[in-house]
Amino acid sequence: MQTMTDPGVATLKTNSKLTFDPYVLEKIAGVCAQKIPGILAMDGNVVDKMAESLGRDEKITKGIKAEVGEHQVAIDMTALLAFDADAREIHDALIQDVDTAVMRMTGLQLVELNLHVSDVLTRSEWQKRQS
Repeated sequence: MQTMTDPGVATLKTNSKLTFDPYVLEKIAGVCAQKIPGILAMDGNVVDKMAESLGRDEKITKGIKAEVGEHQVAIDMTALLAFDADAREIHDALIQDVDTAVMRMTGLQLVELNLHVSDVLTRSEWQKRQS
């Protein structure tokens, strides 16, 4: 059995590559977003709706797009926020949480996280949308 100090394994590791589908990074960001108070939902677009119709469960990645490079990732997110939420605090929390999760899970460096707030909803507006 070869070990990591074995020259054959070192060569194999050097010649090998680990890559990630953008969906993986979008999902990581989506899970992080679900844990941030003040984010009511991620807001999707026509592309998200088309992906859902093709059978892929896109709810977790709705409103999230990732551009993945060899060592870095940039993420764009669109969200609905609670009316009284501080968008700056939410953005800061997203950056912190997504950066930590992406680095821990993939080793990629988060170089950009853009948050577009598409709407702010009062509690009653949000309840109406849910029914």
